Amino acid sequence: MLAIARLSHFVGKTFAIWVLLFAVLAFLAPTQFRWIGPYVVPLLGIIMFGMGLTLSKSDFAEVFKRPGTVLIGVLGQFIIMPSLAWGLSIALQLPPEIAVGVILVGCCPGGTASNVMAFLARGDVALSVAITSVSTLLAPIVTPALIYLLASQWLEVSASAMFWSIVQVVLLPIALGVLAQSLLREKVKACVDVLPLVSVVAIVAIVVAVVAGNQEKIATSGLMIFAVVVLHNSLGLLLGYWLAKLSGLSVAKRKTMSIEVGMQNSGLGVALATAHFSPLAAVPSAIFSVWHNISGPLVATLFQRFKNDEVDEADDESATAAEASLAK
Repeated sequence: MLAIARLSHFVGKTFAIWVLLFAVLAFLAPTQFRWIGPYVVPLLGIIMFGMGLTLSKSDFAEVFKRPGTVLIGVLGQFIIMPSLAWGLSIALQLPPEIAVGVILVGCCPGGTASNVMAFLARGDVALSVAITSVSTLLAPIVTPALIYLLASQWLEVSASAMFWSIVQVVLLPIALGVLAQSLLREKVKACVDVLPLVSVVAIVAIVVAVVAGNQEKIATSGLMIFAVVVLHNSLGLLLGYWLAKLSGLSVAKRKTMSIEVGMQNSGLGVALATAHFSPLAAVPSAIFSVWHNISGPLVATLFQRFKNDEVDEADDESATAAEASLAK
């Protein structure tokens, strides 16, 4: 079990390499990976179940300790990225399916990878976990509503159908994970060290499935989609930092806000696009998954050079506990 835990830790730290490597392999040999396509939704469910296994009361306690700061992060997540996606789609006159795909990933909640990036950046990890948790729990309502508002001019959008999809692939697995944690505490603790390995395999498989299934379309329009994704992600990271600075937050919190706003749950974007739109609409989410696992570590490395302000003792204790959990 110790060997598996070490392997899981190594794979988790080299996440970006595996995503990029297998995305390239899927592009070069798509027929070898297309069989994964039907399993995208169950794979996302596995990732969300793993998130449920790691959630604790302290994660939600942060929401009540500093509700204003968490609210700023959640609002930034659900206003900045969707607005940027819509603006880029209009300004660049993107084709309908690609525009919907970009907007879709912009309307998704934050991804759990942001918590690791906040830790590496020496940000406020407890705040990062709280924002990710709240935005994820709000996703069944907020994400379909935003997609309907912003994307219906291109393609028909069923907000109610997406609501049930998110409940099934996000909320239900998370709830089952929390339940399993409460009923099987010691057994779950023994499995937590393996979760990074499971999550990486699942995300890599999701990306591979989309790349393999859209190889020809990526060959013709992939560079354009990649450029839009990079611009979307970069502007999100920058505006997230500015939002925190304008709100008078400390440097550690600015780092966290930047990462929380700029990094999305791209796996959810793939699942929703696959279920409700078209394979091409899933490509922006897949490319986002590849790119933000490259940009995230780069930004975290840059943020390490930003000297943190002094923070109050309560925040220090919360951050230390969360960092200890992520560092395992």
